[in-house]
Amino acid sequence: MDADLEVRARIPADIEAPDRVFYQLTARQVAILAVASAVSYLLFSATHRLLPMPLVVAAVMPILGVATAVALARRDGLPMDVWLWAAVMHLRAPRRTAPAPEVAAPLPGWAPASSTTPEPAPSVLRLPAVAIAGNGVIDLGDGGSAALVAATTVNVGLRTGAEQAAAVGGYARWLNSLTGPVQIVVSAQRVDLTSHAQRIADAAETLPHPALADAALDYAEHLLDIGEQRDPLWRTVTLACTATGERASAAEAMRHAEHTAAALASLGSQARVLDGETAAAVLTAATDPYQPTDASWPRALPQHPVTAADPDRR
Repeated sequence: MDADLEVRARIPADIEAPDRVFYQLTARQVAILAVASAVSYLLFSATHRLLPMPLVVAAVMPILGVATAVALARRDGLPMDVWLWAAVMHLRAPRRTAPAPEVAAPLPGWAPASSTTPEPAPSVLRLPAVAIAGNGVIDLGDGGSAALVAATTVNVGLRTGAEQAAAVGGYARWLNSLTGPVQIVVSAQRVDLTSHAQRIADAAETLPHPALADAALDYAEHLLDIGEQRDPLWRTVTLACTATGERASAAEAMRHAEHTAAALASLGSQARVLDGETAAAVLTAATDPYQPTDASWPRALPQHPVTAADPDRR
């Protein structure tokens, strides 16, 4: 009976799609076509009495063709005009950035040139995150805030039909309850098994029976062999709950994160809101995912000083 149960949930799609105002065209598309039509008409009016008609048509048709392609075509899920504007901004953007308070200073005259061709001075590095609070709320600048939620996956294939339908329905209810932007990041990162094997080897000394200690040491050696012979990966699922606009406060971002963690926990996933140290570890691992480090141990927050013992002190 469960095999015949339909696992489906209705979720609104394209809720931010622009309205169609004229013949299934958006206001942006109508504006582009109207401007191109006006330019073509002015060009036609100015040249149709001076030039042969084939030359006038040859001059007008490229304008209409380019405007039609820009208005109607899409690339990488973006309208062509938005994609072209992003390409222009990318070409004009500096290729190098450097941390500086306001404006990056140019290189001094005595500094050797990095290449024979002159290059523009590096711009100021602006990170997406300005600060991270102790409770895990990330200050995005411009009044925006975000909180991170770590979650595990759920093996739906091992569930019955009724359980699959309930899980899909619960996930759909969470999606329908969202009132702000949420980003779901599923990534694979390298796992450093050395530290885990070392912890197991240290714990083996405290085991009450020698056979258990030998088994733990064998397991630690097995982990070290896997780390040397293979490239182990693990999959991480991170959700960024953002609060923007008029309700862009730290409390609002934390409320969205707690609601998301509770909704995913009801589906059988282990979800929790990350505190500041763990959120810093996740962001650190995300900046360079190819390094053999992970976010399993917390990092110090940027505003916290890091001290060490004086090696000369006796």
